Amino acid sequence: MKKKFIAKRRKSINYKFFFFGIFFILGLFLGYNYLDKSNKKIDDKEFVTILFKDSNHHYKNNLINKLINNIKIDKPVSILSSNYKKLVNINYVKKKKIIKNDPVIYIYNTHQTEEYMPSSYAEYSVRPTVQMVNYILEERFNNSNYKTIVEERKIKDILNMHKWNYSYSYKASRVFMEDSKRNNDSLKYFIDVHRDSVSKRHTTININNKNYAKILFIVGLENSNYKYNLDFTNKINSIINNKYPNLSRGVYKKSGRGVNGIYNQDFSPNTILVEIGGKENTVEEVLNTSLVFAECFMEAINNE
Repeated sequence: MKKKFIAKRRKSINYKFFFFGIFFILGLFLGYNYLDKSNKKIDDKEFVTILFKDSNHHYKNNLINKLINNIKIDKPVSILSSNYKKLVNINYVKKKKIIKNDPVIYIYNTHQTEEYMPSSYAEYSVRPTVQMVNYILEERFNNSNYKTIVEERKIKDILNMHKWNYSYSYKASRVFMEDSKRNNDSLKYFIDVHRDSVSKRHTTININNKNYAKILFIVGLENSNYKYNLDFTNKINSIINNKYPNLSRGVYKKSGRGVNGIYNQDFSPNTILVEIGGKENTVEEVLNTSLVFAECFMEAINNE
């Protein structure tokens, strides 16, 4: 009788563990989908502010720990109320140098919606795009006394206004470039930031035990003054590869049928198109490369 009772009790305990496990996994699954589909996202500018809050950039571990601490193991469904946006100090604003000179650098994205790969669970509430790079560069340039304007208006609005399709994106970004130059005659350098669509093995490199998203420059040959753009781009590319060998995939010259061929580089001899990483690169890899690009870009214009 005693053996039957013990066996029955063990069976009951096994069932409890089984249902608890199912419940826990279901809670995690629902929580993941909730965070993934939530409209409460942090935008790229806000996210970069958080990146620079910690000078060592150990943001991921801190955020994951906060996320875990908000989940009660005995109540896995509590993950549903754990939202990335609530785990960070959104009111934090990094103090920047007061810059008295006029803006000289303009950063924009002809393809604003190009995304990177989230590199941790928490980042699935962020969906980082190429616009994240803009704000990383802005932070570095401004703090080195190169006043910078980041374009925040939406390319999509211009496309919709003129009833243009996506292939007119460069024409749409030209509208913003011309308007910004009109209002800030001091602007001298124009940086169009993109990301590539090729696989990670083509867009990632390890240098001194640190992963970087590779850089690729595009120069259009259908601009009659393209040699000026090419010289400026080659100058930056050379500095990058001298300091970080093979980080740059080079300067790709494009012309002919099926390509834009100009990329708004006729607007100024100091207009560049740079692809930082690809669709499978993580935030950390992109951050590492963006800091390198900022460093090398400033060295190039310092030497002018």
